[in-house]
Amino acid sequence: MVAAGAALADEVGLAHLTMGALAERLGVRTPSLYKHVDGQEDLNRRIAALALSQATDAIGGAIQGYAGRDALAAAMRAFRAFALEHPGRYAATIGMEPLGPDDPLAVAGLRLLGAFRAVLRGYDIAEPDVDHALRMLRSLCHGFATLQGANGFQWSADIDESFEWLIAFTDRGLRAV
Repeated sequence: MVAAGAALADEVGLAHLTMGALAERLGVRTPSLYKHVDGQEDLNRRIAALALSQATDAIGGAIQGYAGRDALAAAMRAFRAFALEHPGRYAATIGMEPLGPDDPLAVAGLRLLGAFRAVLRGYDIAEPDVDHALRMLRSLCHGFATLQGANGFQWSADIDESFEWLIAFTDRGLRAV
């Protein structure tokens, strides 16, 4: 059911995902969904955990066998592709706070950070700066993918070329730390 909700969120947007719309998609009555989730908030939380896990799997697979700039590029491309291919489920990850350390959302979030930490091991970044570097990477990837998904780049430069420029710029910055 969560996978169906995530797919529907990707199609219609997270803001338009309702328990009623999901029930209709699944061919059941809305009250039947409450046997599986506690309501809209719980559904969105489960979609967010699924999305974080799927994004982690995409990044982890992409960086396998790479280090340094190659790992950075693979991770950034994988993150961008995931956010663009799954806009509804990705939107569920924004601003969703874990309810505790055992919350599947917290576990999935830590796995995602682990994938990006693996990328950062290819750079000489002091441990106190790793959190800053992680936030930078997330901000760059999120911002670019969100703007692209909203058709926010309205000028003639090729979007893929701009993203590759961003990867090179990020690599130079991480090497300079």
